[in-house]
Amino acid sequence: MNKKPNEMTIVEAASTLRSKELKVSDLWDACSEAVKTKNPKLNAYLEIFDADNAAITAAQKRVDAGDESLLCGIPLAIKDNILIEGKIASAASKMLANYRATYDATVIKKLKDAGALFLGRTNMDEFAMGSSTEHSAFGATKNPHDISRVPGGSSGGSAAAVAAHLAIAALGSDTGGSIRQPAAHCGIVGLKPTYGAVSRSGLIAMGSSLDQIGPLAKTVEDTRILYDAIRGIDALDATTIPDGLYGAPPPAGGPRNLRIGIPQHLLKEVIDADMRAAFDATLDVLARHGHTLVDIELPMSVYALAAYYIIMPAEVSTNLARLDGMRYGLATRGRMLLDDYVLSRTEGFGEETRRRILLGTFVLSSGYIDAYYRKADAVRIVLRREYDAAFSKVDVIAFPTTPSPAFMFGEKSDPLSMYLGDIFTVTANLTGMPAISVPMGYVERGGEKLPIGIHFTAPHQAEDALFAIGEAVEKTNNN
Repeated sequence: MNKKPNEMTIVEAASTLRSKELKVSDLWDACSEAVKTKNPKLNAYLEIFDADNAAITAAQKRVDAGDESLLCGIPLAIKDNILIEGKIASAASKMLANYRATYDATVIKKLKDAGALFLGRTNMDEFAMGSSTEHSAFGATKNPHDISRVPGGSSGGSAAAVAAHLAIAALGSDTGGSIRQPAAHCGIVGLKPTYGAVSRSGLIAMGSSLDQIGPLAKTVEDTRILYDAIRGIDALDATTIPDGLYGAPPPAGGPRNLRIGIPQHLLKEVIDADMRAAFDATLDVLARHGHTLVDIELPMSVYALAAYYIIMPAEVSTNLARLDGMRYGLATRGRMLLDDYVLSRTEGFGEETRRRILLGTFVLSSGYIDAYYRKADAVRIVLRREYDAAFSKVDVIAFPTTPSPAFMFGEKSDPLSMYLGDIFTVTANLTGMPAISVPMGYVERGGEKLPIGIHFTAPHQAEDALFAIGEAVEKTNNN
């Protein structure tokens, strides 16, 4: 194998460790050295962890003993809003710049049990509010394919780390596309699991009814491995669900013949021409390989983005109310108690975070909660019914992940233009359904080839259908 150790997939690295061609310490050193070399330019990591020699030694012993966990000894990157005991978890905000986690998130416990290693905490949009990782209080992350462009967000640091081979794989969180959108912009795979499939205990909350932790990886197979390791019901998160709760049926005709729904009416005039051409070409190849393309109608989906940008800020306003400079986080003292609140939150929160808090407070205020929030919540219910009806006819629904490839820094300074980039991803969060982004080729901008992704949504707990169609897309890319 000609790949450097840090360029391997989880499957390749696990195989190489078990064949004794590579030691766990060698894999760690290769990834750590790549991070130290490339991170100053990319700013994918906010902190690089020192080698945990005890954990590395323990992982090596498990590998030598034939441990079946493919994640044993695998170095991973962790988004900065997921708690690791004893490590800072700042959510890329000045407000929590010195907050040190007192316990492990459930997903971290599971990964430790699997023998995984942690390289560091990755950059993100502050409190996961953004689609470009430009809103970090500690500087923007650069796209490894073109450092003049954004990596996407809010899990931009995790996506850039995996794409630049600064980690074998990574964890991110997804509230409206924050795993899938940066995965598309960086040319990797990103999965937003079914709401409740993965515990949110230890995740710094943004929108509690929308957030979900998920994997970013180099292949669909790696994504499945990481997902299987972190999924499962958790007593510390009452929203987690048991396997089979929704009774998701297997794909019709098995994984070799999936019915792919195409909502053509939602694709008009919002997608760059070359993105649309790549999307259509990918679907044509899938059809030639035995999958069935089905035109579907999702009339209420045109309101999904508007509903999302009412519900999400409302939950942001509620969740971030606890960050007031009193118990933990940045504390700036004034002459009176009110001054303490105002100064701490003004200095601690960035512009985008303050904007969303204000929007959320407004839509929840007396006289406006009925006009805005409750109507948006009603739209959410209708959207879920609409998707449930569509899935009686198809196994998955396809979109481009984003309307355009990664954009230049500062190109979307208008918040509305930034929000429109989430148009194809937010519905999966509103409905709680799983969705995946898989690379579907490249388009050219400014002389640079930029990766783009294709996006699939499936019924609740039908991640297997997403893995099946994702692997089918990978085969078309490799042929």
